[in-house]
Amino acid sequence: MFRIIPRDEAFFAMFEKASQNALDGALVLKDLLDHFDDVKEKARQIEEIEHKGDILTHEIVKKLNTTFITPIDREDILALTSSIDDVIDLIHAAATRIMLYKIAEPTPQAKELGFLILKSTRELHRGVTRLSTKMDEVFEHCVEVNSLENEADRVCRDAIAQLFDQEKDPIYILKWKEIYETLESATDRCEDAANVLEGVALKNA
Repeated sequence: MFRIIPRDEAFFAMFEKASQNALDGALVLKDLLDHFDDVKEKARQIEEIEHKGDILTHEIVKKLNTTFITPIDREDILALTSSIDDVIDLIHAAATRIMLYKIAEPTPQAKELGFLILKSTRELHRGVTRLSTKMDEVFEHCVEVNSLENEADRVCRDAIAQLFDQEKDPIYILKWKEIYETLESATDRCEDAANVLEGVALKNA
């Protein structure tokens, strides 16, 4: 496909850094959930990645405010930047809750949600990297992110239903309900970012 949007390596490179940063956070979160050792250290690593995400977001917004002609619509730049930042924020929030709530061990559903977050951020990053060069390939990654979000929603619903059906300790239920919902929300934000990517691709098809 012939690329018709003006090339702006700075913007696109910044998007790629932000999506890679979210993927980095997802990798550490999955490692935390799979092995559940050095929880505090891994939570600290995720916090550092989240801070890096804040810096990248600030840099993109600053560039947007000083750029007269942008390669894609300004509202799309803001929406994409915001949703990617929300992904790493929620990954950080989940890791923090696991540490603060003194979770003894992760549940199988939490591990599955961690895996779905990793897959979602990986597909999102792949879509972002194709935004400036292979616009026609963006769609397949957006479709996959949407599918993964649907799967995460199902896992979260089933996990919460199991909590209320099998657990008796209300504190345990409240802790895990919040963790499940936070993990699932990370895939929601991946879907938000994918929807922006899909909209940009449609506008420039």
